[in-house]
Amino acid sequence: MSAQEATQTQPGPWQTVKRGLRLSPELRRGLGFTVFLAAVTSIGRLVVPIGAQQVLDKGLLGEGGPDIGYVVLVASIGVAALLVTTGTNYLMNRRLFVVSEHALASLRRRTFRHIHDLSMLHQQSERRGALTARVTTDIDQVSTFLQQGGMVLVTAAAQIVVATVVMAVYSWQLAIAVWVVFIPVTWLIKWLQGHLAAAYTDVRKSVSKMLSAVAESVVGAGTVRAYGVGARTSERLDASIDEHRRDQTRAISRSAFSFGAGELVYLGVNVIVVVLGAFLVADGSMTVGELTAFLFLVILFTQPIVIGTETLNEAQNAVSGWRRVLDIVDTEPDVADPVDGVALPEGPLGVRFEGVRFAYPGGEEVLHGIDVEIRAHSKVAVVGETGSGKTTFAKLLTRLMDPTSGSVVIGGVPLTGVTFASLRSRVMMVPQEGFLFNGTLAHNVRFARPELTDAEIYVAFAELGLDDWLETLSAGLETPLGESGANLSVGERQLVSLVRAYVADPDLLVLDEATSAVDPATELRLSSALDAVTRGRTTVIIAHRLSTAETSDEVLVFDAGNLVQHGPHAELAAEPGSVYAGLHGSWVEQTRSS
Repeated sequence: MSAQEATQTQPGPWQTVKRGLRLSPELRRGLGFTVFLAAVTSIGRLVVPIGAQQVLDKGLLGEGGPDIGYVVLVASIGVAALLVTTGTNYLMNRRLFVVSEHALASLRRRTFRHIHDLSMLHQQSERRGALTARVTTDIDQVSTFLQQGGMVLVTAAAQIVVATVVMAVYSWQLAIAVWVVFIPVTWLIKWLQGHLAAAYTDVRKSVSKMLSAVAESVVGAGTVRAYGVGARTSERLDASIDEHRRDQTRAISRSAFSFGAGELVYLGVNVIVVVLGAFLVADGSMTVGELTAFLFLVILFTQPIVIGTETLNEAQNAVSGWRRVLDIVDTEPDVADPVDGVALPEGPLGVRFEGVRFAYPGGEEVLHGIDVEIRAHSKVAVVGETGSGKTTFAKLLTRLMDPTSGSVVIGGVPLTGVTFASLRSRVMMVPQEGFLFNGTLAHNVRFARPELTDAEIYVAFAELGLDDWLETLSAGLETPLGESGANLSVGERQLVSLVRAYVADPDLLVLDEATSAVDPATELRLSSALDAVTRGRTTVIIAHRLSTAETSDEVLVFDAGNLVQHGPHAELAAEPGSVYAGLHGSWVEQTRSS
């Protein structure tokens, strides 16, 4: 499917604009006053042609000879009118700038919040930087157009109508000639609109690809250097830049054509008016002043058309960006906060999976009919080979995704009926690589509870047995962690994530254990902290090291998307030939050899 065919399947420009205006009511407020200012500005611009006609016909070429007093009077009135026009033009522009910034800031917030409402599955399907582009460059493009092109669109219609009326007063014959030339231009503009829409849709897409490539190369700079793939990464980045250049060049080429067509129309109209006007002056149907005024009016009439073709290019770019933003806002979250949701019951929380199946969109089923119950206050380890379904199980448990079929029940309530506010406050997942924000250690720990004092945070570290580690940091709680916690090791970042989860005090904690690839001292701290964090609450741990499974109340064993075993460690390990016995035996062997 070509870009233009793809564009035809999307909402048209006017549908997109109307939808955007509904989502940004700030743009509609005071619109009547803005149109009034535009009308006054357009009428004020008539002072030049009318003043020129009066000065020529009555002030300079009158029967009694030049009348300097009359010329001064007309000039004075013209200056006053121009001052009023300047004032109304300023007020109109200021209103467009201020209102558009308020409206688009609101749209930016709405889009950002909606992105967070989308499931992890949907977010992961987008390339890095693509969603960011929707909130940044796409909305910036709309903002630029509203603040610049918006003024042209507001004044263009008023200026064309006013100029047409006055032209008809001076000479209806010339006014008809101007419109005869203008009418085909409207068809040309409509034809150009489809081609420009397709071109600028490609531009907005290539911008997202380029930002994604840039973001990945910057965030993954360490990995790029470690594997020596700088040249390949640069080639990928260069390819995305070249693609954007080609799309932008193609769009600009079409824009240049449309601008040239507008200039041609302007010149053609002037030639026709001069030739026909000369005949009308010759037979006495018009005066020299009226023909001069008419030529000025032609400028007022064609100026919006000539500039409008260029504005049309900007409009297509803005509409393409606006459409991409609306595509996100209109995307229904596949994991939605229930309208009539309920809170989880007070007290310990147990979990029950009832015939749960899950398949990623367009892919094969990865979990097959999971039926299991996790008792409240129990510590459960989830084990299995890579790709067996452990992480998917954890994401369904925390409702980062919803099952394809079956249900997950927590505290006797189906998870799809629990409000997000209750779920996020009572159920928490700590991923294997907990994300840390660019701020201090205290800032990151306070993420779930911003009201915590430094003293309370220090107590949390002490209760987890991490106060000695905290004292090794140069600035203690005020230690800057850097981008994504880059100033800490992998294990230290996990320590901070555990403290953050501990102070949040959830009733159900899901942990993606991260004890591999850390030094022995950090591993010891992690194990001790894990014991303290999990004590007294229902805990589900994705266990990468089976020492965790050995100390758990129950072990869930996954294999190829099936729950093949569950029970205490001792019983499962004693089953000869079982999946768990094999996993545990391999782990013991690796531990001894290391």
